[in-house]
Amino acid sequence: MTIKGGCFCGQVRYEVAESELPACYCHCESCQRAAGAPVIAWATFRKDSLEVTRGEFQWYASSPGVTRGHCAKCGTCLSYEHVDEEGYIDLTLNSFDDPAAMQPIAHIWVEDKQPWLAINDDLPQYQQRVIK
Repeated sequence: MTIKGGCFCGQVRYEVAESELPACYCHCESCQRAAGAPVIAWATFRKDSLEVTRGEFQWYASSPGVTRGHCAKCGTCLSYEHVDEEGYIDLTLNSFDDPAAMQPIAHIWVEDKQPWLAINDDLPQYQQRVIK
């Protein structure tokens, strides 16, 4: 199965092969700041399966060992890469044409969760990142 997606303005479009790893909600401080939101949903893919079909990702080294990709025109947060996970890239579920194509299975980095955000589902919660 191929998943298609892109940014809010349509300048960046991509296709990626189905993920081998589960999707999750990330509550870490750096994702909160990068997305301007209390939580972001990611799915992990083999980087070599990602094909940018229109435009290009604008890359930003957001913290040591981390590179994030976004649209230079509209700013949509699209991707996350960490040097410790060479060959893999995380893509935001809400950048998919069908965001419901993958369902998160857990919450990670809940030690950084905003205190006013209630998690009201039955998914496992991890203080840090342990599901990969």
